[in-house]
Amino acid sequence: MNEPGDPIQGLLGDLLKMIGTQSGTGTPWLEAARALAQGVATDNAPDSNADPIQRIKLEELSRVAELHVAEATGLSVGSGEHPVTFLPVGRGVWAQKVLETWRPLVEGIVAAQEASPPPTEGLGLPDDLAGAGGLGELLGQFATTMGPLLVGLQFGSAAGHLAQRALGQYALPLPWPKDDELLVVPDNIAVFAKDWSLPADETQLWVCVRELTTHAVLGRPHVATRITELLEAATKEAASAQAGLAERLGGEASDPESLQNLLSDPESLLADLLTPSQRRTSEQLIALTTALGGYVDHITATIATSLTGSAAALTEAWYRYRIEDAKGEQAAGALFGIDLGREQVDRGVAFARGVVERAGEDGLALLWMSDRTLPTPAEVDAPGLWLERISLPEKDSDG
Repeated sequence: MNEPGDPIQGLLGDLLKMIGTQSGTGTPWLEAARALAQGVATDNAPDSNADPIQRIKLEELSRVAELHVAEATGLSVGSGEHPVTFLPVGRGVWAQKVLETWRPLVEGIVAAQEASPPPTEGLGLPDDLAGAGGLGELLGQFATTMGPLLVGLQFGSAAGHLAQRALGQYALPLPWPKDDELLVVPDNIAVFAKDWSLPADETQLWVCVRELTTHAVLGRPHVATRITELLEAATKEAASAQAGLAERLGGEASDPESLQNLLSDPESLLADLLTPSQRRTSEQLIALTTALGGYVDHITATIATSLTGSAAALTEAWYRYRIEDAKGEQAAGALFGIDLGREQVDRGVAFARGVVERAGEDGLALLWMSDRTLPTPAEVDAPGLWLERISLPEKDSDG
């Protein structure tokens, strides 16, 4: 007579074999992430190839934009070794490149998960199920294998959805590896311009200005370092949420029908991974990226006013584009502990405006001068307090 655990053991065994067969010699979670990102970004259609004429046009626009961004920010736009250029790419390529940029952080989550205690410890399984060769051992193997895979799917989905709307490289205000070549997505820029009845050439110039401004700020070593530190801290918090997956799988072990229903609903499993409600988001990270967003909005609008006749329309369209239909961006940001919702967009705009009203453009330029001048969460809500603090003499570390 078959033991009660036989049916579910067979299901788990079959799934593990399938994953092992499909993964080949690669990394299963990474391959799953790449495949899903590509499929979502392109809607499973061939990726578009950028028109060479687009690159020539972008090179011309980048020269104009770079001069104005450097003058408006006082920051170095590129490395100084080579001029900054824009690389037009399709949505699929963009998704793959952003996923590669996220890879170290995702690997940190996966590594923390794999280093966690065996998933079936403390689940209270009967001895005949928890022993070697029993359901407990198989369940542990399954959770250990599926956990990273589901993490990869979550990030792959986020990369794919971002690619559908990203105008340029910095769809999320996160550092990229140092490079003087920035990505833009001409298809998305064209859709954005058409949907909001904006001049195509002016929209492309506006995107170049915005991307270069973000690149200049994130190119400041202390800014990139600080954001990276906060991201790594948020990643550790996210990794702790992975324990919930194993506990949930283990809790269903004694009920094969319930576990089988759970395994047939991947969205239900994904809902327990890396959600803001299951980890403490970093207020410091949100504050810093919010201030960065407000600063970039202000500089972009200022430059656009002097270069285009559509500055007000572009600014309004961009604001509405982010807050009206940006679930993909907000979900992707939440994976890193970043809030990209309307409240934070308005908060960043108010911070930049408050600084300029009190101290002018020169006061706003102090924002990225050093690690000391980066705002705290409280200061983002009270720009006067930020200006007051940074005006105080720096304490002597030896005193």
